[in-house]
Amino acid sequence: MRLVSLILGIFAVGTCLAQQPVPKAGAPAKPADDSQIYRNTTFGFRYRIPYGWVDRTKDLQKKDENKDESSTPASKGDIGQGQVLLAVFERPPQAAGDTVNSAVVIASESASSYEGLKKAEDYLDQLDEITTAKGFKPDGDPQEVTIDSRSLVEADFLKPLNEKLTMYQSTLIMLEKSQIVTFTFIAGSKDEIDDLVEGLSFQAATSKSPAKPH
Repeated sequence: MRLVSLILGIFAVGTCLAQQPVPKAGAPAKPADDSQIYRNTTFGFRYRIPYGWVDRTKDLQKKDENKDESSTPASKGDIGQGQVLLAVFERPPQAAGDTVNSAVVIASESASSYEGLKKAEDYLDQLDEITTAKGFKPDGDPQEVTIDSRSLVEADFLKPLNEKLTMYQSTLIMLEKSQIVTFTFIAGSKDEIDDLVEGLSFQAATSKSPAKPH
């Protein structure tokens, strides 16, 4: 499974529009526990899922089962040739509305799937080529960003859907354990993108201190 294909696959979901808007209810109270946090110990990150969002991770994983019958649930942190780690949407993909269906999709794929890929920046050409072919255009130059001391490459795109609505997409890329990991955020404004990115955090590298002599 190519990550670029996965990322483009969620664009159609994000642009699901109709004449009648889906009414937005008042913000529900957040749960007291941390059940809304997705943790990935393999790559050392976690993501706080916006409360009330719809989880479609298993649905996207099933689409790739015919390519890798031995794949296991990504939530366990296993590394495969290509897999969806997390796929959540603001509303069910089948529920049309008059706004962009915001989404967060996190995926990984073996860097060996791409010839000559040695660092995260090398993935930008693949991402740019296929994304722009779908009507998106770059929104500024790619740049390096740092989240919790972890460096990632960021590429931003946008696509006007009509006179009043524009779809924004930001993809963060990192190379970890010979895997390309992408964090793709889709929303109807840059501010919404920033809010979604704030849910991503990385665990600090820890090392056990040597036992003190008695």
